[in-house]
Amino acid sequence: MGIAVIFKNKTKHVSSLTCGLVVSGLFLVGCNNDSQDNTDLSPVAQPKPLEINVLHINDSHSHLDEESIKLKLETSSGQREEIQVANGGFARVTALINRLASTEKNPIKIHSGDAITGDLYFTLKEGEAEADLMNTVCFDTLTLGNHEFDNTDEGLNKFIGFLNNKGNCTNKTQVLSANIEFGKTSALYQTELVKPYTIIEKEGQKLALIGLSIADKTKNASRPNADTIFKDELTTAQKYIDQLKQEGINKIIVQSHLGYGKDKELAAQLSGVDVIVGGDSHTLLADAKLKDYGMSPEGDYPTAVKNKDGDQVCVVQAWQYAYAVGQLKVNFDANGKVEACTGKANILIGNEFKRTAQNAPVLSSAELNAIHQDIERSNSLIMVQPDATALSILEPYKVAKNLLGKEIVAKAEENLCLRRVPGTTRDASRSSLGDICNKSDFTNLHGGDVQQLVAEAFLQQGKKFFAADISIQNGGGVRVDLPQGDISVEKIYTVLPFKNTLVQLKATGQEIKNVLEDAMDGVVNKKNTGSYPYAGGLQWDVDLSKNKGERVSNLKVRNAEGQYVALNPAQTYQVITINFLADGQDFYDSFKQITGERRVEVGLDYAEAFLQYAKSTQGLKRLPTEFYSTQNYKE
Repeated sequence: MGIAVIFKNKTKHVSSLTCGLVVSGLFLVGCNNDSQDNTDLSPVAQPKPLEINVLHINDSHSHLDEESIKLKLETSSGQREEIQVANGGFARVTALINRLASTEKNPIKIHSGDAITGDLYFTLKEGEAEADLMNTVCFDTLTLGNHEFDNTDEGLNKFIGFLNNKGNCTNKTQVLSANIEFGKTSALYQTELVKPYTIIEKEGQKLALIGLSIADKTKNASRPNADTIFKDELTTAQKYIDQLKQEGINKIIVQSHLGYGKDKELAAQLSGVDVIVGGDSHTLLADAKLKDYGMSPEGDYPTAVKNKDGDQVCVVQAWQYAYAVGQLKVNFDANGKVEACTGKANILIGNEFKRTAQNAPVLSSAELNAIHQDIERSNSLIMVQPDATALSILEPYKVAKNLLGKEIVAKAEENLCLRRVPGTTRDASRSSLGDICNKSDFTNLHGGDVQQLVAEAFLQQGKKFFAADISIQNGGGVRVDLPQGDISVEKIYTVLPFKNTLVQLKATGQEIKNVLEDAMDGVVNKKNTGSYPYAGGLQWDVDLSKNKGERVSNLKVRNAEGQYVALNPAQTYQVITINFLADGQDFYDSFKQITGERRVEVGLDYAEAFLQYAKSTQGLKRLPTEFYSTQNYKE
């Protein structure tokens, strides 16, 4: 009779007569075997189920300080009131992830991209502050997002250097992207600083984590080196999944920076994927009952999708700006298939609550107790004390930031809403000011107030330099609302956080029409809401249901007398825009054709341009309706 023994990848049936003796459960070497099989004969454990806990954030965008949020919370009266409380702050991220990592089984800590740009911290230190705070968590992995390239490949290299060379992490954060190939001009060319995947071992079992970066958006909506290549996400992901499966790894996590919609599509098209931990779209996934609290979740956490094999895939994302920490428990069966996924996006808040109404009474003990109970019932909101070490690391950066940013330069006379795309289907839940903007009929028809003000500011600066006729700005380049009240330098640079400068272009009316159609196509066919255009001195009607070339109509330019007259396709106009768009980024392809003497680098920092405009006003307020570039909108 023979004895069956499980070795790596193979089961061997060994004759007791042939091999003879077993000592201490191990076979002696030298058994008669005529085959030339070089199989590794080291014994491995029988396949068994495995539980992991994925702790994750995404799109933190340099938001290191705590902010505030207005929630509808139930007091002792049984009624919901608008209550203000602190939320987010990277020190809360650190506190919760480190706590969960110490209590949950087999933790894996993931950042799904866009760790930098979006706050004055990045303007000051180009990612050093962000890296120092990330190193208080010691993330296992970071996916490269599109904004990791905002300061070119060299800027990314600098940021990775901060991650690798500072902090006290035993294992440095592995930076991942499988679909990026760095060109010869890149500081990352032929380095090992960015890898396609990494393998983590838990309870003797291997899991692979594959990074995916959004290709078109990064190439066209950021500033990577020209020879850095971004490959197709689906093809690349399947290539590495197949490779890893062949190596015997049957648990695959894709950590993507593609957006929630694309993640769901990807999950359905891939064979062999188990979990997708996403970013890019700033999506809040939570129980629908959060709507009672004044929040707008866009799907379930986790979202269950079937992959190409018909197996369950768990898709998650953790909102934005260090406001939330995702907590995903995944149970694999002995064959590496997902048995179950459970979890939630923990929305990080403080423990000090106050009514938002002016002169409202202080909350009583009974009311606070009721609020605490209501928070428990939410199954999403969680009170977290900031991590003391993280706060101490942040402090010197905060002092430097405050010194620069504290100067008050203007006042918003009213709430000025953020909105990339008008209408109700594409970008109607992004405003931090809530329903006053998200459900505004005016905003739905005309778009963002802040975007339009920025466009007007650029036009006015352009008039100072070269008698500009028109300005054009992309909606995604403007990042936050302007609530009623004082506006500081810091706020200006938070509205416009990127390293862009103004450019003069001499463009015909037809070229302007073409670039607007390019931008609209970026919205419709590339699903890039940030492409939507805003203009100073130019108005139009939009119908996104039509084909490219027909979506923008009734173009009118504001003349010296302030009247709007038809844009002449054959006439040359003086256009001011940012170098990012002039280079054809964010799908503004037609701008890229304007070169030579028709392009002049103005050199003025774009945030500085808005700063000068804000300083020159008595108070910022919504522009007259006729100044809005989108006069009529149809989806």
